[in-house]
Amino acid sequence: MSVPPVPENLFSPSLALTLAFAIALAAGLLLRFWLASRQIRHVATHRGAVPEAFAARISLAAHQKAADYTVTKTRLGLIEMALGAAVLLGWTLLGGLDALNQMLLDALGGGMAQQLALLAAFAVISGLIDLPLSLYQTFVIEERFGFNRMTWRLWLADAVKGLLVGAAIGLPVAALILWLMGATGSLWWLWAWCFWMGFNLVLMVVYPTFIAPLFNKFQPLEDESLRARVTALMQRCGFEAKGLFVMDGSRRSAHANAYFTGFGLGKRVVFYDTLLRQLSPSEVEAVLAHELGHFKHRHIAQRVVMMFAISLAGFALLGWLSGQVWFYTGLGVRPNISFDPALASAPNDALALLLFMLATPVFTLFISPLFSRQSRKHEFQADAYAASLASGADLASALLKLYEDNASTLTPDPVYVQFYYSHPPAAERLARMQPLKVVHP
Repeated sequence: MSVPPVPENLFSPSLALTLAFAIALAAGLLLRFWLASRQIRHVATHRGAVPEAFAARISLAAHQKAADYTVTKTRLGLIEMALGAAVLLGWTLLGGLDALNQMLLDALGGGMAQQLALLAAFAVISGLIDLPLSLYQTFVIEERFGFNRMTWRLWLADAVKGLLVGAAIGLPVAALILWLMGATGSLWWLWAWCFWMGFNLVLMVVYPTFIAPLFNKFQPLEDESLRARVTALMQRCGFEAKGLFVMDGSRRSAHANAYFTGFGLGKRVVFYDTLLRQLSPSEVEAVLAHELGHFKHRHIAQRVVMMFAISLAGFALLGWLSGQVWFYTGLGVRPNISFDPALASAPNDALALLLFMLATPVFTLFISPLFSRQSRKHEFQADAYAASLASGADLASALLKLYEDNASTLTPDPVYVQFYYSHPPAAERLARMQPLKVVHP
């Protein structure tokens, strides 16, 4: 797939895209700064006293630790936002991606090798730019609040393995999509979407068995009493899993979690070892009942269908935009430009992928509260299902323990919650449980 040569006179769609992109980027940055500032002020203002609903359970010291942790992370987020916006401008309107593409065109020509090199170079450079703040988050902030268990040796091992796995999977996938873009005509986006969806479904099966064990150890759940309890719970709601596993999450962090992974008959239930240490067996059962609530209400299936629909729309949009000169010039890139006339017909497929990936979040930011709201609705439904299937009191107790142990603030800003939170705040979750006759722990 190639794009017609750039016309001498830039027509209005190019300028319109530039202005729309710049305005959306500035508006999004201001919005996110305003929301983060609200969160910082609200949490700091309520730092001095535990909310009345939690006063009998949460100590003032734990409440203040959660407030300080939230404020510190949010302030780091302000720096990440500013850096991200600057880097995005650098890649697009300031010509960074264009310069990188031109350099690789001159060095490698206009074939598949150049396109893969462009994707790889972009990923490496972006990773290096993000690295300092990522390290600061792990080895300074998480360390300061007692959550980090990561050693430098383990971090380096994870980084090397992540790079190798990413290259082993990402480069062939990228190569096939680029080939489809160039070889299957105007409907390439439909073929690429079919491949992408199939790849994601296969990955859901392959990941828990072959990829996740490269980074963590997974041991079968050995507690026979808990295993029997969990198995009976799953049988009551008709859920079949290939196994119950405990993951060594404590090697990297003190945060606790539990999740389902896999697809079809390959589904697994995974508990962090930190979760099993923090919760009683009845609380673990209640947490698992909550996760089973997502299964019972078909939330996972709904998310997969939504992912299919959104990705189809995205591929279709990319299929149209990739053939428009103004899509490239409006975002600071000259398609098919080289000092070597032999490269005048070099494909722009990798450029199109990168520009679409860079520009789309700028515009979709403003609809993200819709997805957050839907996610919170699903969490309420899963809570109600857990309260009916197991013990609502144990679920409430487990939630409070997890909020406390993970230093999650009990007093987030309501507007910030509406925009960002995929899970309801603790006060809202417990309030919703009261009509279910849940006894407050």
